[in-house]
Amino acid sequence: MRRPFFAVIGGMGTLATESYVRQVDKATHAHSDQEYLDYVVLNDAGVPDRTAFILGKSAESPMPTLLDDVAKATALGASFIVIPCNTEHYFYDALQATTDVPIVHMPRCAVAQMAQRYPARSHPRVGFMGTRGSRAIGIYRDAVKAAGYDYIEPDEALQRRIDTLIYDEVKGGLPLNEGHYRSIVDALLDPRGLWHCDVVILGCTELSVLAEAFPLPELPIVDAQQVLVEETVARAKTLLAESV
Repeated sequence: MRRPFFAVIGGMGTLATESYVRQVDKATHAHSDQEYLDYVVLNDAGVPDRTAFILGKSAESPMPTLLDDVAKATALGASFIVIPCNTEHYFYDALQATTDVPIVHMPRCAVAQMAQRYPARSHPRVGFMGTRGSRAIGIYRDAVKAAGYDYIEPDEALQRRIDTLIYDEVKGGLPLNEGHYRSIVDALLDPRGLWHCDVVILGCTELSVLAEAFPLPELPIVDAQQVLVEETVARAKTLLAESV
């Protein structure tokens, strides 16, 4: 009997997809080839820039490429689909409408886990780190507020620093700067600072690359990609057990 497998629609960006796959393999806790999960990766690096399109800086929609990727994953027979790109979830409803294969919604999973780990009654102020596109469409803003939290966004100066992490250091291939990353997280979490957040959401998978390189387990951080990793492994292992 063929084992069930899932499909990863990646390349947004490629290093983030590599990080996601690496973390999935690690979280599987396999001790032989056969204990690893089955998956296919469509690393579609040619997907047009999501943020540029959302902000009206580009007329080239990512949708045709994403629709083609979803169609390929469906035709291959994937049991479910994951897309390790937060901004892409602006197109989630339109993509899911084209296939019966479930597409995991990473931002919703992240907020749900945050509600379990850091309840609003004790951690009411949630700071967001992500792309300008994700901010503009409110993927996390709406979900965070609906869960009973106060949603806090960086000001323009801090957002420019976050942009540097995402576009220059990770996407652009510059050396990853632990001090720069840590200083932004600390600024958001500083109880005497401008934002005095109680928890920070890493809502961009490029930031997840930094979180993998420079883990800060002592701080109240919700890494959306790591949540997606945990959801992926749980789903895949359940399907595998059911197929035996």
